[in-house]
Amino acid sequence: MENPQHRHIRSFVLRQGHFSEAQTRAMEDGMPRWGVEYRHERLDLAAAFGREAPKVLEIGFGMGGATAEIAAARPDTDFLGIEVHGPGVGNMLKLIEEKQLNNIRIVRHDAVEVLAHMLGENSLDGFHLYFPDPWPKKRHHKRRLVQPAFLAHIVSRLKPGAYIHMATDWEDYAAQMLEVLSANPDLRNSADGYAPRPEWRPLTKFEQRGLNLGHGVWDLMFIKR
Repeated sequence: MENPQHRHIRSFVLRQGHFSEAQTRAMEDGMPRWGVEYRHERLDLAAAFGREAPKVLEIGFGMGGATAEIAAARPDTDFLGIEVHGPGVGNMLKLIEEKQLNNIRIVRHDAVEVLAHMLGENSLDGFHLYFPDPWPKKRHHKRRLVQPAFLAHIVSRLKPGAYIHMATDWEDYAAQMLEVLSANPDLRNSADGYAPRPEWRPLTKFEQRGLNLGHGVWDLMFIKR
């Protein structure tokens, strides 16, 4: 049995939240079709999507709106999304059905364990992390997802030439992301510091509202050597 002292620090708080009827129905109908069950074994990505195509991992897709837009705009790329928030998973499944998307699969499980046990080395063409929980209080910074050990794990799963794209609206977290990414010897920055937002990453309503209020958003784009 795993020693509790050896468990990794959780970067999220599991909040069940309220399911709408549509989200509940989407979970019941959609997970058997679009969901990937967590298993302590390697996932055959080509088999999971039913084709050979570039594979991009996203951790924490929230309610799924931006991810669904990206997947619709990039039909030749497959997106594996990891999310623990139930209503978010339900909403994503609803969007998949509404937009008739065939290039999204969902794992509802802790991302660190999915990375460790389900994804092989050099198996991914990209990685997305958008607006992760900033854990703003300094004593909670250790809970932030972007840390050197976590990043090394991500990088090991990327093919040479694959990209990492992150975005945050917390300036001090952006600085931490830039520091951690820049310190990894297997990555190179595609920009001089922060990167422009790529056209395929849509502005969320939350992000647009922040920009209208003068709040900043920082994108980072790094490439595996």
